[in-house]
Amino acid sequence: MIEVEVEDAAWTAALLDAAGVVERAAEAALGTVAGDVVVLLTDDAAVRELNARFRERDQPTNVLSFPAAEMTLPGQAPHLGDLVLAFGVCAAEATAQGKTLADHLSHLTVHGVLHLLGRDHEADGEAEEMEAEERSILASLGVADPYRADVQA
Repeated sequence: MIEVEVEDAAWTAALLDAAGVVERAAEAALGTVAGDVVVLLTDDAAVRELNARFRERDQPTNVLSFPAAEMTLPGQAPHLGDLVLAFGVCAAEATAQGKTLADHLSHLTVHGVLHLLGRDHEADGEAEEMEAEERSILASLGVADPYRADVQA
């Protein structure tokens, strides 16, 4: 199950179906993996606070991923974790990269869910694998390659 909470109305003002975009992207990223994900669409200030508290980086960022502890209750799908996205950062990046907000939100949701599933991009090889997986998932949603040269800031 994908649960989307819209805390900042700017998301739905700019993108009427923001929750639907997130749900479709998260479901595509999960594929056949059973599990619950909670996504919070909020503002830059909230993400800045979380980023400072949990990553010691006192600035907003586009998406934060919080993987859940590996614990499953009998008869229930595991909670995989939470994603938090900052409207201002995401909207500015989409504009700077010549993307629609919906496509950028799809990309960041897929990226975040892959982190919840244990993917990473710290090493070059990991980054290439994760980007290839993102491209494939996004293509299945009709979203253009977010890493192509003509959309990078």
